[in-house]
This record gives sequence, C-alpha cells and structure tokens, in this order.
Amino acid sequence: MNTSIPDEHWMGLALEQARLAAAAGEVPVGAVVVKDGQVIATGRNAPIASHDPTAHAEVLALREASHVMGNYRLDGCSLYVTLEPCAMCSGAMLHARLDRVVFGAADPRTGVAGSVLNLFGQPQLNHQTQVTGGVLADDCGQLLKDFFKPRRVNAEPVREDALRTPDVSFADLPDYPWQPHYVYDLPSISGLRMHYLDEGPKHASLTWLCLHGNPAWSYLYRKMIPVWLSAGHRVVAPDLIGFGKSDKPKKDSFHTFDIHRQSLLELIERLHLQRVVLVVQDWGGILGLTLPMAAPERYKGLLLMNTILATGEQALSQGFLDWRAWCQTQPLFDVGKLFKRGNPDMMPNESAAYNAPFPDKGYRAALRAFPPMVPELADSPGAAISRQAQNFWRNDWQGHTFMAIGQQDPVLGETVMRHLQGQIKGCPEPMLLPHAGHFVQEQGSVIAEAAVRHFKP
Repeated sequence: MNTSIPDEHWMGLALEQARLAAAAGEVPVGAVVVKDGQVIATGRNAPIASHDPTAHAEVLALREASHVMGNYRLDGCSLYVTLEPCAMCSGAMLHARLDRVVFGAADPRTGVAGSVLNLFGQPQLNHQTQVTGGVLADDCGQLLKDFFKPRRVNAEPVREDALRTPDVSFADLPDYPWQPHYVYDLPSISGLRMHYLDEGPKHASLTWLCLHGNPAWSYLYRKMIPVWLSAGHRVVAPDLIGFGKSDKPKKDSFHTFDIHRQSLLELIERLHLQRVVLVVQDWGGILGLTLPMAAPERYKGLLLMNTILATGEQALSQGFLDWRAWCQTQPLFDVGKLFKRGNPDMMPNESAAYNAPFPDKGYRAALRAFPPMVPELADSPGAAISRQAQNFWRNDWQGHTFMAIGQQDPVLGETVMRHLQGQIKGCPEPMLLPHAGHFVQEQGSVIAEAAVRHFKP
C-alpha cells in the first residue's frame, strides 16, 4: 500500500460520501475502502431508502470491495469511515480481515472501537485489525451536528391535526413566573403536548392539583399558587389539551369528556401524585370530580369553587344555558374582556394573558367544543361516570372538603353550589365571597390562605 498519502486524504473522500447520504435524508456517514493507494469501494448510509437495517456505510463499502476483490477476505485493505463503527460493522470488518480501520468522529453511544467498548482490542479474536481514530474528527462531527440540529430544534413536533401557541405569546405574563413542564406521550392524547406547572418540593405534605375550566388555563391560579408554596406545599396545575400552553387540536370533534378525563388520570399517574388536595372550578370540577374514585388513596382533600357534578339528572341552570347559547353566537369572543367583566379591577396585561393562548380562531376549537360537552341528559357522554362519582362523594369520600362560592356568578352561583354541597359527604358550610363572580380564583389569595388553615397536613 502507498503510505505516502495521508489518512486525511482518504477521510476527505469518506466525507464526500457522508454528504451524499445527508442530501438523501440519511444520517451522514460515509466510508471508502483503500488498497495499494487506490479507492476500490465506497459506501454511504442508506438504511432508510433501502429498508435495510444493515445498510450502514461500512457494510455497503465492504460488500462492494468484496465484489471487486472476488473474495470476502479483504487482506491488505483499509477502511476509512467518518463515524466510529458500531458492533455490527466492526464485526463485519473483523470477518473481512481488514488490515486497518480509520474513523473520524467518536460515537459515545454505540461506537465499539474504543468508546462504549473496543471490539478490535479483544485478544481472544483470531484476527487483529489496527484502529486509528480522530482523523478529521471535527469535520466529521460537525457534519453530524449540522444534520441533527434542525431535528433537535423540532424534537417536539406538533401533530398535523393540531396547533401550538408560539412561546412569544406567553412572554412577560404578569404574576406568572413559573417554568413550564411538558409531557408528550400520554396514551390518550397520542403525541399531543400537555403543559403543566409543577412547583414546590416533590415530597411535600400536600400537593394542590389545580384544574381550570373553560376558557381559562393555569394562569387562573396565579394568585393562589404563591400562598401554597409559601406553606411549603407542592402545586401542580395542568393546562387541558386545547388550552394554555398545551397543544390545540384543530377540530372541535377531538374534544370529548372521556379524552380529557383520561388524559388527566394519566398525568396524575405519570407524576405519581400523592397527598393531593383536588382544586376544581368550572370544567375543572366537571372533569375533576370524576377522578378521585379511580385512586382514592391519592387524595386527602377537595377544594370546590363554582362548579357542578354533571350527572344528567338535574336540569342545567338557566345561567349556563344562556352562556352556552351566547358562545354559539359569539365564537370569537374576547376571552380577556370576559374575565374583566366579572373582575373590573383586573389590569389590561392580566386580561391580555387570558387571550394569550388563542392568537386566532384556529386555536379556539376547545372554546367552541366545551359548552356543548357539558352532560345534560342521563345518556350524555360523561353523565354515567359522573353518577358513579356522585355515589363516591356521597358515600365513600374519606377526605376533608372546603367550598368557596363566588356569589356574583350568573352561571354556577350559590344555588348550584348549595346543591353540590349536599352531594359531598362531610362538606362544611362554604366560604362566601359576595363580590366574586364565576372565576373565583381572581380573589384566590384569601381562599388559598383559608384552605391552608383548613387542610392541615
């Protein structure tokens, strides 16, 4: 073999093959086989195009070289490859009796020429192949980085049938300093990203699980969360799919009672929540009140605010029927304006925060879908499981309960809440807030403080 030609020359030819692989959408790894100062074979990654898990650059180059040589043993040959070979390729190289293997970038995850292990350094093998690593390592590694960078940027792809509110929409939200957390693989929502807040110590004496309603999101709890954190507790506040920072399916038909209930059950299981005080309002209660019977040992308390248990047995309130009808005629209503109507002291940037998840009508499927989803009849979706929950709360609930009522709520006000009070075993006289409307959490700090006193760990 002509040894006057440096390794960098041959590795440069392997890099050309790697670039061709990248252009074809394959992981950019290239290889060449050299004998007596001549390239006798080339190879580039092709497992995707060929539907062949063995179609690594090294294997393809070895196959071509064997045909050229008329022998599977490649005595006197050297193989140059841009990435440290894996176990499969290294085994093939040893079987081919290569004189030498030269690689560029190390592979700390699957490389077996010294990174994960050194297959070539096993003295028990009957053939010893010389290995040299790190030739043009920066160039080889950069090619791989450039290939994977856009894929890593989109490591959290959005489903084709969903939208994701841009992060810039949530910049500089007032009184919402907490870092986002995401889960991507809950079985019930098949690749949709769910957002949740998770603040405070993981093994706190109490975990407050805060469920919002329509058209709110976890921002609704910004005045309550600091109180509970100051008490040394943990707070978990998810955004339902279609709301807040969670992904937003484009079609109204995605949204069903069962899907939203199951996704919450799966999130609770994923986070291994224990010693939970369930905090519910609006749809947070319609869904949330059906959760504890699935694992009652997780729950120590229940904090109720302006919500219902929709069993289909009682007629929906006139206030709710009016709200549902209004939503049908006002599909593009201003969410922030709605919140400010019941909370006149709200600042403009707070109102804007409630609009943040919904930059245009394409993001509003959940806002359209939720009002008609409330179980109205005995056979409505969600009604049967709600009746099971009603039996649980009446007869089996062993925890403590605290109720707060915003008396200015025209939809789910005191009359509705008094009826619910009678469905909850051991529910004491509620805390009345004469100036609070439907979104009671806007006066939440006083409620949170009272709840801390009520739910003693």
